[in-house]
Amino acid sequence: MTTFVSAAEALKHIQSGDRVFVQGQAATPTILLDALAARAPELRDVETVHLHLEGTAPHAHPDVAASFRPNAFFVGANLRLAVEEGRADYTPIFLSEIPRLFRKGVMPLDAALVHVSPPDAHGFVSLGTSVDATLAATQCARVVIAQMNPKMPRTLGDGAVHLSRFTAVVNVDLPLFQHSAATAGDPVEDAIGQRVAGLIEDGATLQMGIGAIPDAVLRALTHHRALGVHTEMFSDGLLPLLERGVVTNEFKMRQRGRTVASFVMGTQRLYDFVHDNPSVELRDCSDVNDTAVIRQQPKMTAINSAIEVDMTGQVAADSIGERVYSGVGGQMDFIRGATLSEGGKAIIALPSTTAKGESRIVPRLKAGATVVTTRAHVRYVVTEHGVADLYAKSLAARVQALISIAAPQHREALEVDARRRHLWVRA
Repeated sequence: MTTFVSAAEALKHIQSGDRVFVQGQAATPTILLDALAARAPELRDVETVHLHLEGTAPHAHPDVAASFRPNAFFVGANLRLAVEEGRADYTPIFLSEIPRLFRKGVMPLDAALVHVSPPDAHGFVSLGTSVDATLAATQCARVVIAQMNPKMPRTLGDGAVHLSRFTAVVNVDLPLFQHSAATAGDPVEDAIGQRVAGLIEDGATLQMGIGAIPDAVLRALTHHRALGVHTEMFSDGLLPLLERGVVTNEFKMRQRGRTVASFVMGTQRLYDFVHDNPSVELRDCSDVNDTAVIRQQPKMTAINSAIEVDMTGQVAADSIGERVYSGVGGQMDFIRGATLSEGGKAIIALPSTTAKGESRIVPRLKAGATVVTTRAHVRYVVTEHGVADLYAKSLAARVQALISIAAPQHREALEVDARRRHLWVRA
């Protein structure tokens, strides 16, 4: 039977040595995390597992390192130092596979901390903005503790959970974490957005993330027609296209007429839009990110970013050299699914240089950098200088194509390196 208690009382269910799942993104249960961190003097060796968390991540502070060991499937700014200093772990894994870790007992869960809406007339709450791997965690954890918030939108799809599933519930009333959409004006981002938009066909189904470049792409799609959305993340950038009727989802093979995502992250306007909206479904990421599902969508177009790309097409997306920066996420799930889709396209989009002016098209990845997307999987690479189609190209041909979209001031050095390695197409 579910009991309503204080956060301190609810967290007494956590014991030393437990593995605890924590819901992430906009739904990060900060009240529960704070209460967990407050128990540090009583606990030892509690492992927390989660995707990206918002907020201060109090369980990752150096002074509670003996009590808690964060293990992130996706590393945000609030965990990078802890990972770098060895106080936290990073587990690289495809987003599509995380629910299986819980359901198959590969990573058994003792507890889950989640953030939910109030119940409906039938006793079902909603997992709100983040269904992703949270649904599997609520199904598999021995103890499930929720903070219940009237500001959490009720989303449709897979996220309904009956109150009886919760061991303890804490009532809260606080705003969700928000991220504002990027605005137009940066010429590099706008140029990349226009080039990527030029690759997207009417009737295509889209996957893209959050940030300046995805938002620039979305701004460039206002004259497209009958687009669909099947994506792991849904952000504010999609709202104008939905409101103008550019996104209709009418040609999708699955969930036709509905925008499908695994989690949403954005502003209050977005949270209001998805609340109780039958045209939007948030689903388990083992389904959304399943390559077999993705490939069924017509002209599936996956748009992802990278930290750097080497001249042969290897994509580093979760690390800067040896430093873990983010995570594998769903990039490979969607790159492969889009490539297998009839008429599909897999796109890596990035500025040609870093903020310091260094080339992001490089002869070789930084020492210690890890490959998220292999050169055999890469299809299109886009910078503000052009589009490189690498499909079925030899090493020498793809080197030449990638150098052609590098920043002009770096092309000569890249060509010198390519010629030295005999990676150049003879005239």
